[in-house]
Amino acid sequence: MSTQLRVSAVPVDVSIGDVDGNLARIRAAVAAVGRRGPHLVVLPELATSGYVFADRNEARACALTAGDSVLTALGADLSRDTVLVVGFCERDGEQLYNSALVVGADGVFGCYRKSHLWAAERSIFESGAQAGAVVDTPICRLGLAICYDNEFPELPRRLALAGADVLALPVNWPLVDRPAGEHAPEIVQAMAAARSSRLPTVIADRHGTERGVEWTGGTCVISPDGWVCATSAGVEDPATALLTLTSDKTIGPFNDLFADRRPDLYGDIVVPRIPTRVPSFE
Repeated sequence: MSTQLRVSAVPVDVSIGDVDGNLARIRAAVAAVGRRGPHLVVLPELATSGYVFADRNEARACALTAGDSVLTALGADLSRDTVLVVGFCERDGEQLYNSALVVGADGVFGCYRKSHLWAAERSIFESGAQAGAVVDTPICRLGLAICYDNEFPELPRRLALAGADVLALPVNWPLVDRPAGEHAPEIVQAMAAARSSRLPTVIADRHGTERGVEWTGGTCVISPDGWVCATSAGVEDPATALLTLTSDKTIGPFNDLFADRRPDLYGDIVVPRIPTRVPSFE
């Protein structure tokens, strides 16, 4: 059995430290993609705050709780068959997290804290306790990951095995060199992960620059077969596609992406064979 779901990855004009302004731009961007559902709308990582914090104190000044009224209010203008995923700087007591909130007209459906921290994020955020998350919503069983999380193949596979219909991926991808005509390496990885689990992926990236960091502008939608089926030309230009969601993992008459797995042969996947190094930011 299959269903259709409209998805929009929405790049917004984020200004570092301007929480009120960012929330206003988020509301305008979400309103612009329309109210027709069922509809999944995904915004970038740390969309409410910006990303390149000077230090932990600046991040704390931009932080919100998962139940903050300014976040839950984002659902007020949504139709009941629209679900929004927004990246935000989360405060929980004395701890800060790089998080993604799932919100709709009926309130908050879930919150995920990024588990794989990139570079100087380690000096600001705590690492989340889950390798991705799966959240039940009125429109789909939604997989969640944030940016660097998706560069670990185990994570999107785990979400697919847990029954995720689609993966929402808020990101801030710094631009890196690549051969002419090639996709960004992060998109290539996302395409492979989507194809290997037949898990469509909705990626909302930043465009432009922030404090000298140039973003990739990788906002796109990836189909269950691993192809980029919608892209964005820049800020205020959403990547929108109509996806067919299905639990069918068969490939032709003889193969199945999940049934053909051999977990009995993968036991050593968690045991590194080379030395590992964790950099210190203290």
